[in-house]
Amino acid sequence: MHLLFRGRLKLLAASLVAVVLLTWLYLLAGNLENGRSLFLTPCLADTPAAQVLERAVLESRVREVEEENRQIRLQLSQSQDVIAQAQDGNYGNQQWVASADTGPEDGDNTAEEKSNRTECSRSPVVQKCELIHVACVCAGHNASRDVVTLVKSVLFHRRNPLHFHFITDTVANQILSSLFQSWMVPSVQVSFYDADELKSEVSWIPNKHYSGIYGLMKLTLTKALPSDLRKVIVLDTDITFATDIAELWGIFRKFTEKQVIGLVENQSDWYLGNLWKNHKPWPALGRGFNTGVILLYLERLRRIGWEQMWRLTAEKELMSMLSTSLADQDIFNAFIKQNPVLVHQLPCFWNVQLSDHTRSEQCYTEVSDLKVIHWNSPKKLRVKNKHVEFFRNLYLTFLEYDGNLLRRELFGCPSQSSPENIQLQAALEELDEDDQCYDFRRERLTAHRVHLYFLQYEYTPTEDDITLVAQLSMDRLQMLEAICKHWEGPISLALYMSDAEAQQFLRYAQASEVLKNRKNVGYHIVYKEGQFYPVNLVRNVALKNARTPYVFLTDVDFLPMYGLYEYLRKSVLQMDMAHTKKALVVPAFETLRYRLSFPKSKAELLSMLDMGTLYTFRYHVWPKGHAPTNYAKWRTATTPYKVEWEPDFEPYVVVRRDCPEYDQRFVGFGWNKVSHIMELDAQEYDLMVLPNAFMIHMPHAPSFDISKFRSSSSYRNCLNILKDEFHQDLSRKYGSAALKYLTAQRNI
Repeated sequence: MHLLFRGRLKLLAASLVAVVLLTWLYLLAGNLENGRSLFLTPCLADTPAAQVLERAVLESRVREVEEENRQIRLQLSQSQDVIAQAQDGNYGNQQWVASADTGPEDGDNTAEEKSNRTECSRSPVVQKCELIHVACVCAGHNASRDVVTLVKSVLFHRRNPLHFHFITDTVANQILSSLFQSWMVPSVQVSFYDADELKSEVSWIPNKHYSGIYGLMKLTLTKALPSDLRKVIVLDTDITFATDIAELWGIFRKFTEKQVIGLVENQSDWYLGNLWKNHKPWPALGRGFNTGVILLYLERLRRIGWEQMWRLTAEKELMSMLSTSLADQDIFNAFIKQNPVLVHQLPCFWNVQLSDHTRSEQCYTEVSDLKVIHWNSPKKLRVKNKHVEFFRNLYLTFLEYDGNLLRRELFGCPSQSSPENIQLQAALEELDEDDQCYDFRRERLTAHRVHLYFLQYEYTPTEDDITLVAQLSMDRLQMLEAICKHWEGPISLALYMSDAEAQQFLRYAQASEVLKNRKNVGYHIVYKEGQFYPVNLVRNVALKNARTPYVFLTDVDFLPMYGLYEYLRKSVLQMDMAHTKKALVVPAFETLRYRLSFPKSKAELLSMLDMGTLYTFRYHVWPKGHAPTNYAKWRTATTPYKVEWEPDFEPYVVVRRDCPEYDQRFVGFGWNKVSHIMELDAQEYDLMVLPNAFMIHMPHAPSFDISKFRSSSSYRNCLNILKDEFHQDLSRKYGSAALKYLTAQRNI
């Protein structure tokens, strides 16, 4: 092999010298013949214009020669690199037949592969609108969060349509299907496959890897993915791309007819067996291969009987090894050891592995060398590596990158829009940009990305169970711990945040002793988009993802009384809410003190109310909002009592989960809760005030939206227009029974 490379090296060097000499002899002869140029006719050669033209022609020819020389020098340099790599073992042992990615020889190429190559360049060719398929195994809340960063990095660099294939459990399916549906990225298709249906294929394999049974799922892809899918790029969730994925897809064209799998060599000594005493790894060729990035030629794998071959390999090795340590990677390597001709070795920069025992720094010398970063250590970002700070910053760039910006990528490739997208575009086209309330109407149609269950959620509800439902933004984050201390039941929270703020929240929650121990709190991220706070849209996300039969609709600024959860559960049963339309009103109070000795009973609250430590909620700013609760009657009440709806009434209530959603035309400040209570009344819900329940509003700085409401007359005018339109829609929906709301509004 070394003799072959040296022969090529000599040939390239001789070619370089010959081209240079012949070129300059040609130019010299052309200019010296009778002192005139051969590029021009004698009659034109002596004119000034001719001299300028001659100079331009000469410069053009020189540039062509220099480009030819550059190509030859490049090939010469590549040959030297390959010789050096063969000498120091960077591409594995010479005793096996797997080919490194220098391009197959002509004799091994198919006719199609030959047609895609030129003598000057071996770079892969990917058509402009060629669809690239990417597969990923994703299970659980954490992996669903991690895979978003991978997807962002791929979308950021890509220039081709993509089709993602996700092998998921129930949790990841719910999270990712909702995310991609709300993301609406152009030229992206997504398919999901049930991992539970594949578990029987690999559950018989003992596995010590932290990924569990899902770490073996990549072995089943020939069965899981559609039978007409010819090839696919398979990625772990802890991958970050630093280049266009089309470059990796193009390497399929460099496979020989026998090659079915493309892999990067493992960059640690794991498979050499010398990491510690008595370490016995699974069999592998040299250092083995890492399966964080795989090119799978599915069509060829099915043809050679892949499913039977990997099973036989696994059964044979498990007789002595007893279990896998690195999940599917052990079985892939044992298979390749027996069939080295089937693997196509990728350059190591396609999978720069950042594990504790890695030697990945040998893969790169400059930033431009990096293609794919693989955080394949259980420590992830805390892994030890001398360049880890640079890699961490690259990862954080995509972690906090605004995913909304990835919606606007245009390729000029035909793609079929989803029915939701078509409907949205039609609604947007109907808007009048000259309408003074255009921004409000546009906001209602804004499609917000939604990431459900951002953190671990584990809870099985009972038939009388109640979920506290609320929404918040970053400036109310400090209320979460206090709410969790006051409410021990399930909670559904929708958080309106940017990508960067979502990561701040994640770090906050993981560092909080109170929050990290609560698994019955569902955190749903609604990503920021537009200029208004879409408060009712965010509320609806929290409401729709409550899993209990009943919901307590509140705001995050309120602390419920101690024991309210159990009290409400008893009230739900006593009032037969399963079979009646009732809305249980929890009386609201407020304090102006940041530090409050929270009352432990109704008697203690009444004492604080009399002393002026507490007040009925908004009595001095918006008394109409809660006056119908009838606080005077509540002071002495011992049983629930019914109250009538009145204009602008906006109590906090407990209702069945199938209640009407909040009207999303109301954004920012004003009428967002009033409209909801009005619709409950239109649907003939009875408003019942609970005699022994209360909640207290804690002080905070005014929101940005209330400031806009107070300072902008156009804001208030548009809110009144939206109110009128809501009344009209209510009348159309509920008929004459809803006319009382319009009459009441006109009398105000």
